[in-house]
Amino acid sequence: MKITLEFPIARQGGEPITQVEVLKPSTGQLRGVKLIDMMQMDVSAILTILPRVTTPPLDPADLAQLDPADLMQLGAGLVSFFGKRADREAVQSDLA
Repeated sequence: MKITLEFPIARQGGEPITQVEVLKPSTGQLRGVKLIDMMQMDVSAILTILPRVTTPPLDPADLAQLDPADLMQLGAGLVSFFGKRADREAVQSDLA
């Protein structure tokens, strides 16, 4: 799921990140995080998983720059993978 950031992330010495693709996490990528925390959009849980499932890969410095609105968009994209396909498609159309 591709998400266009409202507030691009400035990377030192590189191009700003304006769009992030959130990939469906595998079971192994969810290790160390409680699924209930993901479903409740817990910031710590989202920030733990995002570096594992984003293209380009977001590191802690990138995540620290995220605007709260963009964090919510990325989190919603991530959480959408835990629902039914129809629900995920609805979220994708809302985020587009």
